[in-house]
Order: sequence, then C-alpha cells, then structure tokens
Amino acid sequence: MRPRQVPTAAAVLAATVLHVIGGASGAAAAPPAGACHNPDPGRNQVRAQPWAQQILDPQRAWPHSRGAGVLVAVVDSGVDADHPQLRRPGKVHRGRDFYLAGALPGAFDCVSHGTGVAGIIAADPVPGIGFHGVAPDAQILPVRINDRDVGGQGESLRIDPQVVANGIRYAADRGAKVINLSLAGLDDFPTIRAAVAYAVATDALVVAAAGNAQRDTTTELPAYPAAYEGVLGVGAVDIDGARMAGSQIGRHVDLVAPGAKVLATTRVAGHTYVDGTSYAAPFVAGTAALVRAAWPELTAGEVARRLVATASPARGGRDSRSYGAGVVDPYRAVTDGLDPDRPAALPAYVPQPPDQAQLDRAAWEHDTADTAKLLATVVSGGIVLAGLVVAIASRGRRRRWRAGWAATVPTEPTVVEPPEQIFLISEPKRE
Repeated sequence: MRPRQVPTAAAVLAATVLHVIGGASGAAAAPPAGACHNPDPGRNQVRAQPWAQQILDPQRAWPHSRGAGVLVAVVDSGVDADHPQLRRPGKVHRGRDFYLAGALPGAFDCVSHGTGVAGIIAADPVPGIGFHGVAPDAQILPVRINDRDVGGQGESLRIDPQVVANGIRYAADRGAKVINLSLAGLDDFPTIRAAVAYAVATDALVVAAAGNAQRDTTTELPAYPAAYEGVLGVGAVDIDGARMAGSQIGRHVDLVAPGAKVLATTRVAGHTYVDGTSYAAPFVAGTAALVRAAWPELTAGEVARRLVATASPARGGRDSRSYGAGVVDPYRAVTDGLDPDRPAALPAYVPQPPDQAQLDRAAWEHDTADTAKLLATVVSGGIVLAGLVVAIASRGRRRRWRAGWAATVPTEPTVVEPPEQIFLISEPKRE
C-alpha cells in the first residue's frame, strides 16, 4: 500500500487561501499547489450524443424527476467543479479531501476519475453537447480519497482502507442519500465494512462497482465493497448489451449499466471515452437520485429493490451471475406506479327531475308499436282466412255443391305376388 503524500504546511495554507478567495470562480476548483504531481492533461469536448445516453434515455424521466434535492456523494479522486457541465452554482459542494493532510476541499481532481463519475451522475445538458448526466438537478458531494491509486478502470487495491472508511462516514454524516463507490478490491477490510454498515444505517443507498478483474466466465472473484450487505453492486455492459470483458461475475452483481466505451467528463472542461464498472456504477447512482427525488418516502432499501425490479432484461436472464436483474432503466424506475396528477374530486350527485315530455313521447312510441303489431296480426289472419274461403268455394263449384264420399279403405292390403321364377341374368334355354 503506497503511503499518502503530505504537502508542506505552506502548500496547504496556500491552497486553503486560494479556495476561500476563489469563491464560485474558476479558481475555486483549481488543484491546490502541490496537490497534483502528475495531473491528467485536458481533453477536447465531444459533441456527439453517446450511446449510453441514447439507450438509457434518462430524459424520459425528467418530466417527473431530475434528482432535485438529492445529495450524491462521489467518494473518489475528487471532482473538478469548474467543468462547464458541473459549474452551476450549488451543484458541486466543497466536500473534503481525506487523501492529503489538511483542511482541503474535495472539489478538485488531478486524474479525472471522480469528475467522470460525477458527470455521469449529474452533468447539466448544454447546447451543442450530446453528453449529460442522468440526474442533472442532483447535487454532488466530492469526497477525495485517492489520486493515482485508482487506475483507468477503477482498480483500488492500493487505497488506504481507513481513508476510504473515513470518506464513507463523512458522506453519511453530511446527509448524502446516495453514495457512489467506483472502486473495488478482492480484500474484505473490516474498517470499510463497518463504514458501509454505518452509511446504510443512516438510510444512504450505497452503490459500488462490481470490479474489473474477471478473466473467464466461470470463476467468481470476491468484490468489495460491492459484496457488503446493503450495497447495490453494478456490472458493466457494452453497446450490444453483452457483459464487458473484465466485469466481474457473482452474487454481488445486482444490476448492470453501460461501462464499455462510455463518454465521461474530464478535468479541465473536456470529455473522454472510458471503460470499467467504475463508470457503470454512476449510471445506477444517478437513477437512484431520480427515484429518491420522485419517491422521497421510500427508504434506501426500497429504492434498491425498485431499481432491481424495474431493470430491463439482459442477456443472462433474470438474476444471472453476470447481469444481475438486468440493465438499469431510469424511466421505469421513476414512473412505474407513479401518477403525478391527483384524481379530480367527483361532483356531488344531484338527481335531475324527469323530462315528462320525453316520457310521454316514449309511451306514445311504445303504444304505437303495439298497435302496429296487432294490426299486422289481424291483417295476416284475414288474408289466410280469405285464402281458405276461396279454396273451399272453388272446390264446391266443381262438385256443384253436391256432397261427396271418400274412397273406401280396403280391409286388407292387396298383396302383389312376384313371378314364380326370377332369373338374374337370362332365362335358361329349354330343350
């Protein structure tokens, strides 16, 4: 485990003064002097809409929730609060740096990892840029716990467990309703386990990356803190919906989200394409912020169950070791069972007086119909009777009206005898 770098007292004092003077200006998120020894370079802006935003389409949920009022803690490498999509006043809090000694803020980033995570959660949509966060009205609490101890895919084996635990407890104490942990390791550290349990007890929903150490499709590797009780573990899928190579499998995978070649914000105002379950986790954390804003009465555990229950089907089927319950679905997570409009009150029932004219007309129509049926029956009977009279009169004239007798019925039926011989073919010759 690498020892933490401790800046000089002068550097810490200068950094603190810089932050206080900077206020909400661009200098506020500039790294303190001496804090970044090998900072990532700035990146260009990417204007195209990323595939993850197209597939998840969180804008569909925005008419019902944009995450307003929900504080999401990003326990990571810090957050560049000067990024154009994160600089809206009140979006990124000052936070705290637990990695360097001193009273430093967490609102700066040397390596862009935490800035990318924060952007996926809550980046504002801006004209001309396709990228945006899942919950743009959510607030970010940056908790800086590392620098270069997190690799490009979120490897965190060298992070000081006590620093991580301190960051988690701080986030819970500051009222974070969602805590994003885009880090994973193979070791179960009691201090981190206790900090996670502390956060869960404060009703914070803890979302953690499932890890990127998978080398085959059969071996289940441990992944902490994703495997801790009360934590929502997130695996990564690619643009085709297949498990990203390296995304760990096992019972700790509750959901999956885009994590292969996804676009994320970087320090110094840019964007870049990244891989890893570290970047899948914030898609779920952002969705959790949407749900907590739309359904404030739900507990963290109920929010987690809602996210799992509304997930879209994935390749592995329901509850698979690779895909969990499926792909997170922001729209369904927010809207299933939601009726944003209160039902209108029914007017009091006032009986209307009967329309006598209408009743009279209905009675007249009914009587007229009965009369017509009776007349039709009488006319039909008269026609039949007239036909019988005509038939009888015609027969009587032919007989000159004399009485006639019916033919006598024989007492015994006449029997017709067959010939004595019947030859079927021909009569035989006689000699």
